[in-house]
Amino acid sequence: MEKILDRFLRYVSVDTRSDEDSESQPSTAKQLDLLRMLRDELEALGVEAVLDEYGYVMGSIPSNAGDGIPAVGFIAHVDTSPDASGKDVKPQIVENYDGGDIALKGVPGLFLKPSEFPEMLHYKGQTLITTDGTTLLGADDKAGVAEIMDAVQYIVEHPEFKHGPIKIGFTPDEEIGRGVVKFDVARFGADYAYTMDGGEIGELEFENFNAASAKIHIQGRNVHPGYAKDKMKNAILIAQELNSLLPVRERPENTSGYEGFFHIISFNGSVEEADIAYIIRDHDRALFEKKKAVMSECVDFINSRYGEGTASAVVKDQYYNMREQVEPHYHIIDKAVKAMEAEGIVPKIQPIRGGTDGANLSFKGLPCPNIFAGGLNFHGKMEYVPLESIEAASRVILGIIRLFAEG
Repeated sequence: MEKILDRFLRYVSVDTRSDEDSESQPSTAKQLDLLRMLRDELEALGVEAVLDEYGYVMGSIPSNAGDGIPAVGFIAHVDTSPDASGKDVKPQIVENYDGGDIALKGVPGLFLKPSEFPEMLHYKGQTLITTDGTTLLGADDKAGVAEIMDAVQYIVEHPEFKHGPIKIGFTPDEEIGRGVVKFDVARFGADYAYTMDGGEIGELEFENFNAASAKIHIQGRNVHPGYAKDKMKNAILIAQELNSLLPVRERPENTSGYEGFFHIISFNGSVEEADIAYIIRDHDRALFEKKKAVMSECVDFINSRYGEGTASAVVKDQYYNMREQVEPHYHIIDKAVKAMEAEGIVPKIQPIRGGTDGANLSFKGLPCPNIFAGGLNFHGKMEYVPLESIEAASRVILGIIRLFAEG
């Protein structure tokens, strides 16, 4: 059997960064490098698997415990966040972590510090996998990919392990909010599913943000600065003014729990024109709609101040809170709780301050809560994952499968 650590390190070595500005599916061709690899590995294990034209890998393992058992699926995404490079990832393996600062050796003077990330101290004595400071790691969500593949390998190599029908799914483009836009739920064939895309060990989530993106264009007017009085419209300054209209207390760095936010993610501009990109988030659907309305009001104010057409906005919904779709099937949450407790893990049922493929899948008719994959500090150079958490997640997958088979 391939060790799960070796499997994870193989997967993070493949650059799978997605691109929100691309219109293709998947958004980047390089995601297919890992998707093809996963299809081939499933087939090599004797699992029926296909890679379709949209970049979805779907695998199926028939029941060996009789009929009437619901088909349960496990899903992970292969892409990494556009927020940081995923090319030439150089993981560091820190065995028996002592609780101190960890030097990220690719960048002199850069450290992963428990004084800044106190959760690190929960993992003293364990093996931490970190970045070298030059890229993200890719535990989001290649830890989930490795956990699912490790569980598949166990099932194939242990025919005595009783299970119902199992469905395996790997998706592209989750990080840009369209991971399962073309995912064929009927073809996948699961009655229920779980995404392995959560954070630290014990996380179990069936509530997530309602999410939208907003792209604002500011059209300025450039005039020679020596003759600009009452003529120039500086798009940079107008864009800054628009951003200042949004509530400061509703930024990510000032929110937690169920609190939503406006998050500016890029700003590019000149005197002549500027572009700003935001993401808008809230767990409460009414507050979410209100936030989108606030964004529109800011655009209207800028136009009233500087002239119609100065500011324009394109706001697109990305996904919605899955709670209303999952809660009627609460037994799938109960099974995840029992599987964790059987491994000595304390379940942490909490809202996702983000989203997963499971949100859109739930609205497509496949109830799909989210389980921890083990990583922390996603989307940047401070990302890390404890090996023991990856191993535990794989065991939880097997535990859920066992519970479904037992009825």
